[in-house]
Amino acid sequence: MSPATDLTWNEDGQQHSARWQSEAGLPPPRKVQAVDDTLPADQAYRLACEGTALLWRGDYHNARQLLQALARRLDRSGGKKPARPAASAREAFHQHRQTQGQRARVLGMVLIPVTADYRIPLRRAPDVAQACVEAYGPAEGDFVVSLREIQALVGAHEWRKKGIEVAALGGRIHPWYGVFSPLRGEYLDLLAAAPLPPALATDSRAFDIGTGTGVIAALLARRGIARVIATDLSPRALGCAGENLERLGVAPQVELQTQDLFPPGQAPLVVCNPPWVPAKPTSPVEYAVFDPDSRMLRGFLAGLAAHLCPGGEGWLIISDLAEHLGLRSREELLSWIAAAGLQVLERRDIRPRHPKSQDASDPLHIARAKEITSLWRLAAA
Repeated sequence: MSPATDLTWNEDGQQHSARWQSEAGLPPPRKVQAVDDTLPADQAYRLACEGTALLWRGDYHNARQLLQALARRLDRSGGKKPARPAASAREAFHQHRQTQGQRARVLGMVLIPVTADYRIPLRRAPDVAQACVEAYGPAEGDFVVSLREIQALVGAHEWRKKGIEVAALGGRIHPWYGVFSPLRGEYLDLLAAAPLPPALATDSRAFDIGTGTGVIAALLARRGIARVIATDLSPRALGCAGENLERLGVAPQVELQTQDLFPPGQAPLVVCNPPWVPAKPTSPVEYAVFDPDSRMLRGFLAGLAAHLCPGGEGWLIISDLAEHLGLRSREELLSWIAAAGLQVLERRDIRPRHPKSQDASDPLHIARAKEITSLWRLAAA
């Protein structure tokens, strides 16, 4: 659960308060109005845009319909279009992020109460107890949360139940809430096909830096590496990885460690798939996509040589989307590689297959259409 912060509001002439829950760490809204099914959508939209949160007291399904009505009004008001055309890909990206933020702020103004036993005390409300336990852990009392966050929890619960088929792995990965899902399989195809370093023949050991769901660690184990040490700072990610490794039958080959980047020691193979875009994340799951100032990427490169055995290789998996968005240049990346005392043995490229790469209506389509995902094979110079 997020740190205890109270949300306060007046209702029926009395002052009320409840714990505020926000996975993104957002502060509680300053203005809150208790509303129900009688509130017209236009009035709800005006209040939400002005910064008044709507604490729902009516039917749960009607709250969902209100959220959809707010989204439609945002679309009609230009919520998907910037005020003026962007002068560059970089500006288009920042406009897009600003629009996303504004949209999230307005839609996040529809709030619902949740009881200490993770029950929504509204008519026709679904059973969200298991989804809440998976995301929040043991309950800590009644709280108020945005309807969008509850919907995200329920969606994540369904993904966790059914899992995602990973062709390169020959199995399914079951992501937890807040742990990035391996929906883009092309980088895993690169991992499955790259030649393993000869040094593994005498020391069958690899490091997986920032393991997330554990998909890379599992793939390395499936490729025959006897011992994989997988690191992450997120307890949620480590729990998710542990569960997936057990499901796939490779847990005996993989050791999970809480580390910022590298575990102690050296290995013939060190693999890292850092966040690809140097920008500020706004929610927990975005930490797998956005890496402020390329902190993880630069940290991996700077420390790699010291953690490679003689003849060992570091595999960096990264997209060049940031380059097409004007957020990082190829020259910067190459300079960081050289400054770290590394040389490039080979670069293997693949085109993305995800739907956004073909979506001409996407504000970032021009950059996405040029995107290439690469596996850089690096060694100490």
